[in-house]
Amino acid sequence: MMQPIRHILVTGNLGYIGPVLVEELLKRDYFVTGLDADLYQGCELVEMLHPPQRQIIKDVRDIKPQDLTNIDAIIHLAGLSNDPLGEFNTELTEAINLDATVRLGKLARNARIQRFVYASSQSMYGISPIDGELAEDTSEKNPQTAYARTKWEAELALKALGNENFTVVCFRPSTVFGVSPRLRCDIVFNNLVACAYTTGVIEIKSDGTPWRPVVHVRDVSSAFIAGLEAPLDLVRGESFNVGIENGNYAIKDLAEAARRAVPDCTLKYTGEHGSDARTYRVSFKKILTRLAGYFQPKWNLDRGGQELVTFFEEIGFTENLFRGERCNRLERLKVGQAQGRIDTEFRIQTRNQA
Repeated sequence: MMQPIRHILVTGNLGYIGPVLVEELLKRDYFVTGLDADLYQGCELVEMLHPPQRQIIKDVRDIKPQDLTNIDAIIHLAGLSNDPLGEFNTELTEAINLDATVRLGKLARNARIQRFVYASSQSMYGISPIDGELAEDTSEKNPQTAYARTKWEAELALKALGNENFTVVCFRPSTVFGVSPRLRCDIVFNNLVACAYTTGVIEIKSDGTPWRPVVHVRDVSSAFIAGLEAPLDLVRGESFNVGIENGNYAIKDLAEAARRAVPDCTLKYTGEHGSDARTYRVSFKKILTRLAGYFQPKWNLDRGGQELVTFFEEIGFTENLFRGERCNRLERLKVGQAQGRIDTEFRIQTRNQA
């Protein structure tokens, strides 16, 4: 007889999604342990008011069996978080996003942890035809980058570890947007709204036609929690694209939504990247039907855009913050290495406040 799931380990809890996910877990009365290397120490724009009950500062590559004592389930966010970071050092991407993930899965199974919820990625679909929507189980996987490949290979390896006592479920989020204490401006809709708010101009470097699925950070958190709470027969060994109904948008549609959030801005197409080959449309039918009783997204672009603008007004958000290292992850790592705070293996060397 399985015991109730109460104690959750969230890896990568000090990134962009993690603080919001922890807040949502705490609202549901879970006991949360966070584990994070804290590479982005000092990047918070506001105080993180909802910390986990227990925080471990540790690289995911260094997790020990004792770190998993009394844990019922894991939500695994930790890793290098997008294609540019993954390409910055492909060997480290392999070590962190694949090897450390599979090792954690093995440790979790040995520790008799009940559920392993993996934050995967839609990037594994790669450059895809857009005459249809990409489905989880039938569409070809065509990873183009180290980040995409390691996410796909990690899914396969984790699912192979699953058994009747160890449930693995993988979620592939759309590009995330929305407010978090450690906001990122290197992701598309946040970038557009931040650019509009701080400069008065939205710059589109493509022709605006590429498709991008997007989803709010709180809806993504809700999906991960559904992986904890939905019956086993709905989630065991499954992968789910995470998004909302009609959640595929052309870049020009995202730009128009940003302009609605900041009405006095102007929209400018520079076209310097031509017609961007990175275009894809994704099906969300599986998560919206199979997990309908557990995942009910609440955020759309207009609500999220207004949330961002309100947040910017409250904190006095500036163009320097928008373009600076605190809101752009690759730049933060480069600066950290130049300062000697982060070594070539992406390990923290000092913990001075930024």
